[in-house]
Amino acid sequence: MNDSITHYRNGKIFTAADDGWAESIVVEDHKLRFVGETVYADILAPDAEVIDLQGAVVLPGFVDAHTHLVMMGFALQKLDLRDATDLADIQSSIKQFAESNPDAPRLLGRSWLFSALDGGHPTREMIDAVVPDRPVYLDANDVHSVWVNTAALRELGIDADTPDPIGGRIGRDPDTGEATGMLYETAMMLYVWPKLAELASDEDRDAALALAFRHYLEDGVTGAVDMALGADELASLERALDAGDGTLPLRVAAHWLMTREDNEADNVRQVHDVIELHERVQGPWLRIAGIKIIIDGVIDSCTAAMKEPYSDGTNAEPIWDLESLIPVVTAADAAGLQIAMHAIGDEASEIGLTALEYAIAANGDIPRRHRMEHLESITRDNVERLARLGIIASMQPVHADPAIQENWQAMLGDYRVNRAYPWPEFTEAGAVLALGSDAPTAPHPPLPNMFIATTRRSAIDPSLAPNLPGYALPLADALAHATRDAAYSCRWEDVTGQLVRGKAADFVVLKQDPFTEGVDSLLTTEIAMTVVAGSVRYDSARATNTEAVNTEAR
Repeated sequence: MNDSITHYRNGKIFTAADDGWAESIVVEDHKLRFVGETVYADILAPDAEVIDLQGAVVLPGFVDAHTHLVMMGFALQKLDLRDATDLADIQSSIKQFAESNPDAPRLLGRSWLFSALDGGHPTREMIDAVVPDRPVYLDANDVHSVWVNTAALRELGIDADTPDPIGGRIGRDPDTGEATGMLYETAMMLYVWPKLAELASDEDRDAALALAFRHYLEDGVTGAVDMALGADELASLERALDAGDGTLPLRVAAHWLMTREDNEADNVRQVHDVIELHERVQGPWLRIAGIKIIIDGVIDSCTAAMKEPYSDGTNAEPIWDLESLIPVVTAADAAGLQIAMHAIGDEASEIGLTALEYAIAANGDIPRRHRMEHLESITRDNVERLARLGIIASMQPVHADPAIQENWQAMLGDYRVNRAYPWPEFTEAGAVLALGSDAPTAPHPPLPNMFIATTRRSAIDPSLAPNLPGYALPLADALAHATRDAAYSCRWEDVTGQLVRGKAADFVVLKQDPFTEGVDSLLTTEIAMTVVAGSVRYDSARATNTEAVNTEAR
């Protein structure tokens, strides 16, 4: 037997390439030596180790085109409030969590929904009623605002005199000016995130990263694009890389999170810092791809920049206006960095596309591959414009889950809800559509994500009516957008994303066949095996995950 060659035979292999399907894969030296019919694989590799797939479906490894790795690892350890249906439910969950963690100096939660408050506004007193003595930090489901109690405000040093940062807002009592306990957008990023980062150790971050890796491998993800990298996260990834002798449990491309400053020089200086990182961190397992710019907020908290007001008559200014954006985008484009722009509101995508047009005109015909993230509400004209500019539409089916749409739809309250998350419009216009999860703002497993993509139904509560089913995607298309196109979105198309000869042996084996058993089976299908660069990183039969467990133990 030749231990360096493995023949996975007798499978139903979805290649995400033009040939569509195959029966066998031959892996040699971490790559795919052959993909095709079993009879030819037997001839090509007669002495290979053979693994009989017994008809199982094999897919290219999922590439999560938009995630936050260390943040996801931390979130998995927080109190999950997504299923809380009202304030009493939220309070009861917090109280039980506090009682179960009596020695924790502060309590961290996540994923509460604005709709659970039935139109009410979150206040610190609501949390104080159940936990008055310890700081409590509760990330909203979209992770664009945080709800805190009085003890947390005190720990953060926030009071009536604390100024609102550029692009953010501290919720205040209209009569007294005192902080109410809600911190929106950059107020969360500049006050809460640094405080919690200061309180976390390198060991905490490494354990969070390892936990994210472990969950991803168990769920069939072989590559990830981290969309909010900072110094702490990069240091953790590099420690994991060193511990893995130059490899990671899965491939990581990352975008450095830009901070909106009040002058052009400081904004552009950040681009030059990222250029240096981009040149230094360019390995096969970890690379700095470019920058991430959060142009606006989210619709649920009415912080996304819209062309027309929300249902209550308010609107939001962009975090990055066009004047501040153009110099940064132009400098990054000229340097060959990938630019990823968070643009949820239809005005935000307008601003981002205009800035990109300016940069393209200024820098001429150079290689570029820019992206826009989320695009939950966008005009038809800008869909066409995005495609014409060659911008990748990076979107997350999990955000369209009907179970979390009540408040989203109420905040718009008009015709705009009828063009929510219009995935097929982008491909029909000729754009590349890359699918991801945006974990931890939404569940990370890709198979339920594919269920939402193909049905527009809820993976949380499948009994709910679908959300604009005309925008659903065929299963094969959805899978290709989450593998082939997700790899393309971070310039990995020559490495992974398809099961074709010469590419990395990154693939996943399913226990059920959604093509024959129906897309509903995506909610119950389990991962049998995850293979990264030819190495089995997860095998359900052994219920082990050697790479991630070793990393987590550091």
